[in-house]
Amino acid sequence: MSRRLVLASASPARLRLLQQAGFDVEVMASGVDEDGVDTTDTRVAVTALAEMKADAIATRVTDALVIGCDSLLDLDDRAIGKPRSPAEAAAICRAQRGRTGTLMTGQCVIDTVTGKRVSAVGETLVRFGHLSDAEIDAYVATGEPLEVAGSFTLDGFSAPFIEGIDGDPSNVIGLSLPLLRRQLAQLDIRITDLWR
Repeated sequence: MSRRLVLASASPARLRLLQQAGFDVEVMASGVDEDGVDTTDTRVAVTALAEMKADAIATRVTDALVIGCDSLLDLDDRAIGKPRSPAEAAAICRAQRGRTGTLMTGQCVIDTVTGKRVSAVGETLVRFGHLSDAEIDAYVATGEPLEVAGSFTLDGFSAPFIEGIDGDPSNVIGLSLPLLRRQLAQLDIRITDLWR
């Protein structure tokens, strides 16, 4: 059973994950204002953002499975998204040195045919290395930390600074593939039926 998959995100990393896992995916950026969500509870925030993004696209498409996602790093019960400036990115990197945070990705999948939906949060512990000030400055100069939640990613310049993770690596990149499989099963869809 072939179904149209729509990713409600302009994230190149999320698109790449889905394509590498065997899916043909359409990208439709949701245009959701992420600043209007309360981030005092990281889990609640990523869920709300994922649902808002999926809802924004689900109203515009038919016969599709819409996937909305959002990621934040939880460090000391503080939600950290994309930094707004190089100085903020450097401050985040300094705060992470030698510590462990939890990368949370909210995912909402809506089947526009049935109207059914399922939301969940993937969590992965991330252990950060002890970066020197020079390493932080060089990393911030690449521009990468301004594009990703928590100022880091597993598939870029910051990969050497991650000592390890406990949990799903795809979740840290931006979309938990094992969680997506479970969400689709809740909607009575086998993930293998969606492979190209």
